[in-house]
Amino acid sequence: MSDINDIGDVEVIIQGEEDKTAPQCPHGPTVLFQVTCKGSRNGRRFYACSACRDRKECNFFQWEDEKVSEAKLLVREQHNLLKRPRYTHVEYCSRFREFVSLPLDQRRFCVDCQILLLPEEWTNHASHKALNDDISVARLRRPSLLLCPLENKKSNAQYLFADRSCHFLLDVLSGLGFQKVLCVGTPRLHEMIKIRSTESRTDAMKSLLLDIDFRYSQFYGQDEFCHYNMFNHHFFNGKASRVFLDFLTEGGAKTVMVADPPFGGLVKLLGDTFSKISETWRKLQGTALGDAVSEMPMIWIFPYYFEPRILDCFPSFTMLDYQVDYDNHPLYKHGKSGRKLSPVRLFTNLCPEDIVLPSDEGYRFCSICKRYVSPENRHCPECDACTSKNGRQWKHCSECGKCVKPSWQHCSSCSHCALPGHQCGQTGCYHCGRPGHKHRACPSKCRKGLQQQRRRKGARSLLSCDSKTTGKNKPSKGYRKQKTVT
Repeated sequence: MSDINDIGDVEVIIQGEEDKTAPQCPHGPTVLFQVTCKGSRNGRRFYACSACRDRKECNFFQWEDEKVSEAKLLVREQHNLLKRPRYTHVEYCSRFREFVSLPLDQRRFCVDCQILLLPEEWTNHASHKALNDDISVARLRRPSLLLCPLENKKSNAQYLFADRSCHFLLDVLSGLGFQKVLCVGTPRLHEMIKIRSTESRTDAMKSLLLDIDFRYSQFYGQDEFCHYNMFNHHFFNGKASRVFLDFLTEGGAKTVMVADPPFGGLVKLLGDTFSKISETWRKLQGTALGDAVSEMPMIWIFPYYFEPRILDCFPSFTMLDYQVDYDNHPLYKHGKSGRKLSPVRLFTNLCPEDIVLPSDEGYRFCSICKRYVSPENRHCPECDACTSKNGRQWKHCSECGKCVKPSWQHCSSCSHCALPGHQCGQTGCYHCGRPGHKHRACPSKCRKGLQQQRRRKGARSLLSCDSKTTGKNKPSKGYRKQKTVT
């Protein structure tokens, strides 16, 4: 979609349930986008992948009014079939049972293929890197430690909760009396729930994992895992949707949804999906809830700077100060090894007063705001709220009439607070300062990139010509020495 951004702004179009015209890519039904050029209200619409922003991961693109030939549709269908998992979920479960029955010294896991190996498959994976030491049942209960995280920022962005965050979430949910957790994109939380349930047979909590990473099919049964795309509410297996519905209805237990989407995902799409899940839950509960409850209990884990967009989707949500950290993220870690101030927060429609944040980490209760806040988040009497968002103490600006970051200063020219070295009156591109486009689609930036590309192409052609004159495929040693001296 990066080439589209050069044309203008791209806006996602949420379609109704009755619209079944969206073409399919390997990640399920595609999403309708609209390109809005400057000075035009109605731009041209196109379909693209819902899950991947990187065209290298999924290059699906189709204009809404494009007529697709039968041959192209057939090629597309074959491509989608090739992208499916190697085995069905039933076959993965059968393989897992056979794998667990093997002696410990015959259990192997192919690191290159990310699959549990049976003895008859060893020959085909002989040249691959494999783990064959101590693949015990206890280790198989934590597949997130066995599988390599999918860390592409423009698609999966699979960052896994640190145990600190997992234990905190579970303690809070169990303390609030929840017996079932719908884990949307939270494999680490799902496995922690299962481990706790195994260790403590009384008041065992149940969970269902919905995740786009099909590799978890190897470790969980059909009633524990569903291959699912949270950006278009798509279940890759038709039977999985039935498992999802059964989980929401069975036993009448108190249920909560915990979602940890990729941070680069479109909030509008995620909000639409979570609304559908909430509405499904609401319908399945029937009249037992009454008119007072309109939404499913939810916790949406996302960076704090998305607060306005999330509140647009769910006005009933509140952002909590708890800083969520991840094991495999280079910055969002708790303590000395990370950034200390992770920007990831909990957005929830649960009562903030009921969610007790750990006092040993400095969180305290604000009796005025009726919620727990971080140590640096001081209550502002002018704003009548604990205003800090990023974990640092903010200051009140009387001219703006609100609290701002401590590094910001009020600018009389702009009539608002900003960084001291900012360019006054800048409302458009941060690269060139001109309005009408964003920095990633800046024409001057694009021209600079093209010039660099042409220079590199010219250098390659020069090397190619020189190699032809020397009669070799690469420059001679004399050429290299001459260039070095020059």
